[in-house]
Amino acid sequence: MSRILVAEDEPAYAELIKVVLEEAGHQVTTAADGAEAWEQLQRQPFDLLLTDIRMPRMDGLELLSHARQLPAPPRMVVLTSDDAPDTLLKAIREQALRYATKPMLPAQLVELVKEVLAEPADREFHVISATPQWVELLVPCDRSAAERIQGLLAQLDADLPADVRETVGQVFRELLLNAIEWGGQLDPNRHVRIAYLRARRMLLYRIADPGPGFRIEDLPHAAISNRPDDPMGHAQVREEKGLRPGGLGLLLVSKLADELLYNDARNEVVFVKYLPE
Repeated sequence: MSRILVAEDEPAYAELIKVVLEEAGHQVTTAADGAEAWEQLQRQPFDLLLTDIRMPRMDGLELLSHARQLPAPPRMVVLTSDDAPDTLLKAIREQALRYATKPMLPAQLVELVKEVLAEPADREFHVISATPQWVELLVPCDRSAAERIQGLLAQLDADLPADVRETVGQVFRELLLNAIEWGGQLDPNRHVRIAYLRARRMLLYRIADPGPGFRIEDLPHAAISNRPDDPMGHAQVREEKGLRPGGLGLLLVSKLADELLYNDARNEVVFVKYLPE
């Protein structure tokens, strides 16, 4: 049974969260604001802190900052109706594992809590920069960390057209997972460096992994290596190597990106998407 603290100043919504999570098998304590939640955190340990942002006496961001200093800090999730980029970036700085917009459907809330509690507690990322125009992070080479960062950064693009958001999300996910799985060898003690730059008419991602890089000619199992007259040649190579069907990631990325630039070793890539007027 996980111990969950809910900091929420709307009594009806706090009670709804409590009922939903208790029915899912958790032990839930509620606090009417950040100050009361901080008092609870000092009295006893919790596995998870769910907090609103806008609350009297102590807001959620200050609460996150205090909670991080505890000897055994809880996992932390922001659940708020405040979707301003500045608020999101402050939550990133305070190591919030997720940033979700309320109200949430009960099933979504239960699934969110389940996912967060399943994540390793020691997978912190390091914030180098966190402004609306420039976010730069060091992320552990771990798939769950990749999912978390992708979800957070995607919310910075909420104002873009749906098709642009989808394209950016696909490319970023593929490049990030390649960096974590192949460059970082899924070693959480190694880190991928991610930079997100947002200009008026351009979105740029820069991803650098700790690996030695790669050569296209060494990837016969990837579709990007196929000859023009043999568009499915990689499929036979994958079958011979006993690999699952796939290998389309780099080819997909090359088609979706407006510009895709690699350094000489190919362990660092820049992805550019031009934004509509």
